[in-house]
Amino acid sequence: MMNEKGRRGLWALVATALIASACSRGTESAKSATDTTAASTRGAAAPAPAACPGDNGGITLPPGFCATVFADSLGHARHLVVAPNGDVYVNTWSGSYYPDTAPPGRGFLVALRDTSHDGRADVITRFGATPDRGGHGGTGIGLHANALYAEEHSTIVRYALPSGGGAPTAKAETILSGMPVTGDHPMHPFAIDTSGGMFIDMGSATNSCQIKNRTLESPGRKPCTELETRAGLWRYDANKTGQTFSPRERYATGIRNAVGIAFAPDGQLYSTQHGRDQLFENWPKLYNADQGQNLPAEELLKIVKGGDYGWPYCYFDPNQQKLVLAPEYGGDGGKAVGECAQKLPPAAFFPAHWAPDGLLFYTGSMFPEHYRGGAFIAFHGSWNRAPGPQQGYNVVFVPFAGGTPSMGAGKFEIFADKFAGGVMQPDQAAHRPVGVAQGPDGALYISDDKGGRVWRVTYGGK
Repeated sequence: MMNEKGRRGLWALVATALIASACSRGTESAKSATDTTAASTRGAAAPAPAACPGDNGGITLPPGFCATVFADSLGHARHLVVAPNGDVYVNTWSGSYYPDTAPPGRGFLVALRDTSHDGRADVITRFGATPDRGGHGGTGIGLHANALYAEEHSTIVRYALPSGGGAPTAKAETILSGMPVTGDHPMHPFAIDTSGGMFIDMGSATNSCQIKNRTLESPGRKPCTELETRAGLWRYDANKTGQTFSPRERYATGIRNAVGIAFAPDGQLYSTQHGRDQLFENWPKLYNADQGQNLPAEELLKIVKGGDYGWPYCYFDPNQQKLVLAPEYGGDGGKAVGECAQKLPPAAFFPAHWAPDGLLFYTGSMFPEHYRGGAFIAFHGSWNRAPGPQQGYNVVFVPFAGGTPSMGAGKFEIFADKFAGGVMQPDQAAHRPVGVAQGPDGALYISDDKGGRVWRVTYGGK
């Protein structure tokens, strides 16, 4: 008869064989997605899936991490949030960048639920504004006080969440209306603090506030009156309905396009900034093609009330690691600093034209200690690095310690990669990362607005 030690050894061998068998399988076909009402609530403590598809849904991850395709073909999936019960909500968009729409009669917002706990949503419900009634969808989405907030074109609306979770059934309330939607950056991502302070991006209408936008040697407007209503963060009250956009609520300025907005664990507000385009194309007497590809840096900004981060008068040069005067405002190709000495520099910076679209500070316990308190940033990928190769299309990680990047302002780690599928062109890329969100169990969710995919990333290594 086998003793206790022998039995334990046998069970260990069986368990090892089962895990190896599971992880050797190819990617399972995603379950078909149909609109239906959520049937049950996924518990916050649901275990991570045991099986790890061999290709992680087409992306690469560090050792010990595993990704499943949580949902697919959702449309232009922008930002996403995860409720305390594990339900995932996604905002999808149709606008100047994406002329196609959600299916007629079906909303741009999507509720996802995994009832079988296998890392894949098996209940998918669309709701909210519909294209046949003039809906456009949006980027911004958030949770506060058991309600879901979402950008819908020029408004922010609020939906009460059902007690059992799933898609809202009550009519949306308008929290804020009248936001600007013209020009280059019409989207309005946002973040909500614990008291209901809602910080919203009003992206710039132009590239660099030129008299003629994106035109050879056109000077910049001085002062740039666009800053009165654009290129900054505005603060509103998520607890109050019927608010109307105005210049009075501007919180910070000089931010060309803050698509990623998030709070660090200590409550500090941060945003990303998309750096300006076309230094070489518009100012070939001052910049060469190589400089056009590699200037300026993308940025992570530590947001303070009343802060001015420089746009359009300045841009951040990663080689000199300082803000310098833009050519539209008397800049000489990167030497002159002028008024930029009084602007606020970034907390961290990244390669040019990668397009940082999603920001999350990790507070979960699933991932190793190294990741706790650090920032995940989703880079949508470049379109304007010609004649060099396009870059980005990945998710990076910036470790933080004591409220600052611990590796240095210009250092980061590639966390998830190969979203583009080997074709680094925006119109041909398989996927382009946009949003990052954390589940109640510590899993990381990543959205993609090219293929409409959502990945769920877990950790099971040592």
